[in-house]
Amino acid sequence: MPFLEIITYPDPILRKIAEPVKDVTDEIIKLSENMVERMYLARGAGLAANQVGISLRIIVLDMQLKKDNKPIVVINPSIVYKDPEEISEEEGCLSVPKYYDYIKRSKSISAKGMTLSGNSFEMDCEGHLARAFQHEVDHLNGIVFTDYLSPVKKHLFKKHYLKNER
Repeated sequence: MPFLEIITYPDPILRKIAEPVKDVTDEIIKLSENMVERMYLARGAGLAANQVGISLRIIVLDMQLKKDNKPIVVINPSIVYKDPEEISEEEGCLSVPKYYDYIKRSKSISAKGMTLSGNSFEMDCEGHLARAFQHEVDHLNGIVFTDYLSPVKKHLFKKHYLKNER
């Protein structure tokens, strides 16, 4: 598989709702391995398939940012519960390089999905893992973290970010 390029804002694929994975094939396993490798190379804590130009519902996560750690790979992830208590923390994105801002997200979540062996699973998570999970599932739903900015901040982001990135 060729080197996976990270797609950056405002590429339209970041706004597209990703398609579910029907079967975990050897190609899906290889893609997820390449996504993990690309995430580590970019020094990110998470990556969604549409961020590398592939509109499939796959995310990879690793809050430790170490190659010897076991990353989390989730096929067809979804969030089934969000704690109503939200926490605002600084967030960034591999698809929006060099931009960070404070975003409110649920403190904890319950999520479900499928493993690379094709088994269903559910997990409860909180803190940074819950934040990363929400961020990556948002990507699969065509949502970029800057969508959560206030109207004024969003205007400033678009005005300055796009000007500086060109």
